[in-house]
Amino acid sequence: MRAILTVVGHDTVGILAKVSALCAQHNVNIIEVTQSILQDMFCMIMLADVSQCNVAFTTLADEAKALGEEMNLSINAMHEDIFNSMHRI
Repeated sequence: MRAILTVVGHDTVGILAKVSALCAQHNVNIIEVTQSILQDMFCMIMLADVSQCNVAFTTLADEAKALGEEMNLSINAMHEDIFNSMHRI
């Protein structure tokens, strides 16, 4: 199973490191990352393999959201099927 993680907020040092550390802590493999800085805004999308995740996906999503709140960012995690359904034309 794969998931999409999105991160948006003001650019600060360590965003990628902290999100990656959360993934590593839960045995989530990051497959692909794209990020941009738009003026002072940090925008990142991660494709992650969560098939070996050591917590329930909802727990991972809640922890990602909490990390975002702690860092003053918006971090969302959603199952790839939901992401694809939302973005299907």
